[in-house]
Amino acid sequence: MLTITLDGYYLRFGERFTLSFQRTLRIPDDGRVYPLPPGLDTFPLKPIDDYPDKVPASWIEQGGYFIPMYQREAMWLSFEAAAWKPNVVKIGIGRVNALTGEAFDLALHADPQDYLVCPNQPWLDGFKTGEDVVRQFVAMPLGQGYTVEGQLTGGEESGGMQIVVFEPKPGRFPNQPPPETKREFEALETLALEAMPAGQMGLAAGGRMDQKIYPDPYGIDAWDQENYGALCVYIVNSEQYQELTGELPPPTPVSAQLYQAFDLPWFDLYDEALGDINPAEKLKGIKSVKEIDEEKEKAPGEDETSLDVKQDQIKKIKPS
Repeated sequence: MLTITLDGYYLRFGERFTLSFQRTLRIPDDGRVYPLPPGLDTFPLKPIDDYPDKVPASWIEQGGYFIPMYQREAMWLSFEAAAWKPNVVKIGIGRVNALTGEAFDLALHADPQDYLVCPNQPWLDGFKTGEDVVRQFVAMPLGQGYTVEGQLTGGEESGGMQIVVFEPKPGRFPNQPPPETKREFEALETLALEAMPAGQMGLAAGGRMDQKIYPDPYGIDAWDQENYGALCVYIVNSEQYQELTGELPPPTPVSAQLYQAFDLPWFDLYDEALGDINPAEKLKGIKSVKEIDEEKEKAPGEDETSLDVKQDQIKKIKPS
């Protein structure tokens, strides 16, 4: 089984695979498909075992980590893997597979593909809802009917994220790196911006962005389903984070509208040749935060104002 360790703000699975949780802009849900937003900072990760007298008993039984998020804050997952010996990762959101909408389990499935191959997949920004499109991960409180978990299962009991990373089968890839290795993709820039002044959470669907989920180029038989590392990552709101840790949470993130006012960059990949898996029927019809707000007759917020992203703002990232 793969050993899981915390390395700063990064989770390390085994010797080669790392994962981090990136703060980002919440893009408007206005029917447009936006380019990839930037990484603004990394969410802090706290081990559940460090707070045994404060966290729920069910968390202690499961183990894992927790992160703080503000209501309606957006995030994306960043992956780092070795090109010479790749890994695959499954992502569950409230016990729902983020790519298929099916119940999350510890097995890999090829039809439809319910996992990511890293590399080439460098990140995941949301639920796979359309061709070349995902709907952004947005934090919302449990129990209000916003989360994808609630929409697809009829209940909001799990929340958080479930992550499983698998090793390849022995002999399928080299055991040692070649003399020189290059990363498959350049990393997104992390931008240092001033933040706007100023219960347990799950992830709901936000606006649409342009992102592919690449088909497995090796085939499901390349992966060792008996050799994996699995954990849960819970999401708490800012008040709960301070109560649990005694630390202040990160400041509230900048809005997409403020970011755009400064003409700062968005991102796109040269990945036309890599293909895209088919969107799952279960996720095509999920409702976004804005759509549920409209059902509840809530007025749209400023963060739903459309953005005019110019072509010269979009930075193309090339495979190295």
